[in-house]
Order: sequence, then C-alpha cells, then structure tokens
Amino acid sequence: MPAAKRKVLFVASECIPYAKAGGLGDVVGALSKVLVKRGHDVRVLMPLYASVDRARHGVHEVGSMCVHMGYGEENWVGLNETVLDELVPVYMIDYRRFFDRPGIYGYPDDAYRFALLAKSALQFALDTDFVPDVMHLHDWPTALVAAYLNTGTGKVAPLSRSASVLTIHNIMYQGKFDTSALGYIGLGFEHFNPDELEDHGGINLLKPGIHFADAITTVSPTHAREMMSPIGGHGLGPLLHRRETDLTGILNAIDDDVWNPETDLLIPERFDAHDMHGKLKCKRTLQQRFDLEPRPDLPLLATVSRFVEQKGFDLVRDALPRALDALPIQFVVLGSGDPAIEQFFRDLAARYPGRVGTYVGYSEELAHLIEAGADLFLMPSLYEPCGLNQMYSMRYGTLPIVRETGGLADTVADHDPESGSGTGFTFAPPDAGALYETIARAVSTWFRHPAQIAQLRRRGMAKRFLWDASAAAYEAVYERAIAARRATLSPAMDRIVRLARGAA
Repeated sequence: MPAAKRKVLFVASECIPYAKAGGLGDVVGALSKVLVKRGHDVRVLMPLYASVDRARHGVHEVGSMCVHMGYGEENWVGLNETVLDELVPVYMIDYRRFFDRPGIYGYPDDAYRFALLAKSALQFALDTDFVPDVMHLHDWPTALVAAYLNTGTGKVAPLSRSASVLTIHNIMYQGKFDTSALGYIGLGFEHFNPDELEDHGGINLLKPGIHFADAITTVSPTHAREMMSPIGGHGLGPLLHRRETDLTGILNAIDDDVWNPETDLLIPERFDAHDMHGKLKCKRTLQQRFDLEPRPDLPLLATVSRFVEQKGFDLVRDALPRALDALPIQFVVLGSGDPAIEQFFRDLAARYPGRVGTYVGYSEELAHLIEAGADLFLMPSLYEPCGLNQMYSMRYGTLPIVRETGGLADTVADHDPESGSGTGFTFAPPDAGALYETIARAVSTWFRHPAQIAQLRRRGMAKRFLWDASAAAYEAVYERAIAARRATLSPAMDRIVRLARGAA
C-alpha cells in the first residue's frame, strides 16, 4: 500500500547547500527532496546565518513573526524563503542577534539561539497555516520542538495533532549548557528533572526530545543498538532503552544527483564501473593538486573528515607514519578541526614531500576530486553513527578502510582473499596496530592481486545507497508517530483539532 501523502516540516540547524557542518546538512537536503518526489508536502525551517549566500541562493524576505519565549519575552524574527532544487520550500529565521555570525555552533548562547529556532517552528506553522502532520527534528538544536508540542500552545488546536519525529545524527553532541537558559527556554521548572532537561546540574537539550518525541530514529541499525548501551549512549543509554520500541535505525543514503562519477561536473573526467579511464585522469589531477609524484602505480590513500578524535585520529597519528615508512603509498587529507590534528598533517606533508599532501579547510570541489582520484579511503572512526564518505568512496571505486562500528559496519564488507568478496577492508579493535595491519593488507592486495582490487571496485560501485529505500522507512516511522500522537487525544479533542485544521 503506498504511503499516505503527508505534510512534513523539517526543523534543522543545517541544510546543504545553505549551511553545513557535517552529515546532518547532507541528510536534511537529500531526504527532504526525495520525500517531495514521493508526493509529500515538505518544508524546511532553519536559521539564516551570516554565511548563507543570499544572492546566490535567491533568499528573500517574505514576512515576520513574533515568537514568544520565556519571561514573556517577545522576539520578532524575519522570515525568508528560497527553494531547494526547485522542489523544497526552505524558510530561514532571520534574527541577527543570534544568527548573524560566521559559524553555526560553538557560541556561549547556543541554548538561547536554538531554543528560539525550536519555538519558531510552532509559530511558523500557525502563522503560515502550514500545520504539519509531522515535525521532523534533527539533533539537539531542534529537539525542544518535541517538548514545546507537549506544553503550552503546542497542546492546543491545531498543533496538538502534529506528531514529532526526532532523528539523532550523532549522540555525542547533546546540547549541554548551564541553567541560565532555563528561563528563556520557558518550559517551567517542573521540566528540570533527570528524565527531561536536567543533566548533572546543567541542562541537556537532547533529553526533552528523547522524552517527548512520538518516534525516534538514528542513522544506522547498528548505531541504534549501540546508543542503548552504557558506552554508546554517551550517558543517555538508559533513556533510549526506555524508548526502545519507538527507536528505529534507518541507514543514511547519498544523493545520486550529487555523488555520481558518471555525471559529476566537479571532477576532471567522468567514469563508470565499465570504463575506469576517467578515474586514472582524476588520480593524476589529484596528485598534481597536492604536489605528489605522478605515480599511477602507487596506491593513493585519502581522508576527508572533520578533525576530531571521534574519527580515529589517535590511531592515524600512530599508524600512518609507520605505514609511510614501510609501504609504497601516497596520502592526501582534506579537513579541519582540532588544531593539534591540523598541525600533525601539516608536519606529515613536510616530512614526506611528494608523498603526502594536506589541505586544511574545506572545498566541495576538492572533496569530489579526492573521492574520484584516490584508491583507498581511510576512515578508522572510533564511533560513527552512519558515515557518508565510505558510501561516496564505494560509488567512485575508492575502497574504504574502516573500523567496524555503527554505519561503517552496516555498509562495508571486509575483503576475503580466498573468494575475493567484499567491498573494502575492515578491522574491529580500536588500536593503531590493527589499523596499520589493515592498511598493509589493502596495499598488499593492491600489488599482489590487482584483479581482486578491480572486483572490489566494481562491487562497491554497483552498490546503490539511494534515498528511496530510506525514505520509505521514514514514511513508516511517520505513520507510527502520527498514530501515537493521535492516540493521546480524546475523541472530542480530536474532532476539535480536525475542524481547526480544516479536516473533513
């Protein structure tokens, strides 16, 4: 039976191509588009940051709203609009006091900033007469929406029939702040308890989302199990275990309109699994860009990542110099973050001229070139809810080297030298020795079994991590959330809400 056509409001702190700090922005942009293609009425609500290129993206003002926060504070915000790929209306909250800044996160008043975004979602629904069947929330910056829907104005018609679905993209980031923001958040001190807002004397903005959301998802089946454990839940395992029946792991996918070697305009030559000559040209170009020796015979390893310890850089700092000393390889890296990790890669390039290239920062064009031109992709994450780069890599015939955790375990099959099966190279122990041995195994296969490398590439390129399958899983979650929400309404209240929303 086809899914019912629903009105869905994505509330998010990121959405590609307007603002992105990680995979969350990719997911919001791609999933919203595919849901529209499947017949749903989807809108996205996000902040208007200073970094958003208004002219390039056609962002224009369409009105204003008065958002009521705690202490009776009235915040007048501008409402701006654009359209994502001629499919998804995207609305941006313009409040310069909070959002006219170069970055997305990392400010002392982030609790205030994203509480305003969360409360704006309710006001947007009321003021624009777009009352959604589902408010789809993404990570701690918007988790408060679920709490607001269950308190105050959210409990009255017409919003009381709107279900909330919270997607946890990375449970390491929970929105922990001191209690000074409680009054502005405006939920009332009765919600400052360990099940909702309180966390070791401070506040945790992800907690109320877990407590109040009608359904919870995360970005891979393995990570859903990991989150309920004492370690994998990063302190929230017991709360998530309590919501186990409402928690679903749905594997992320990739946007084939963006990440496709057959159509990618950001790489010097297109290619596919049947004709890999274009990949060789991409490798030559990549070596030139990073001042590496033009050696098509050497395996070129690469990393594109945020420089944080979660990504396994402690392992890399021990294993990679050893690999460069012992193995005939080249390496390039693109990313930024921890200054110590940035300096490690600068020093590595100086230590191995012609063999190591480092770019500190981010370039979308360079990210595509690396995925297309590299032979092996290094992703030894200690913890990875889903991961997208291993999927991009396989799509471009670049074999991932990953640790078996979260979505990496769900997407990459280890190479079996006996049968030649697999789509990459995997290891389990979170230590540098295991990473080095896996790099060495991949390099040995490169030189000794080139036919198996070709098989691994073709098999990886044949995999399709497309959004339609994931979107169908989200549709099923939406229906469960809607049913759960409406089950809480009395028949009389349900009739009132349906009338207020113009339902038959």
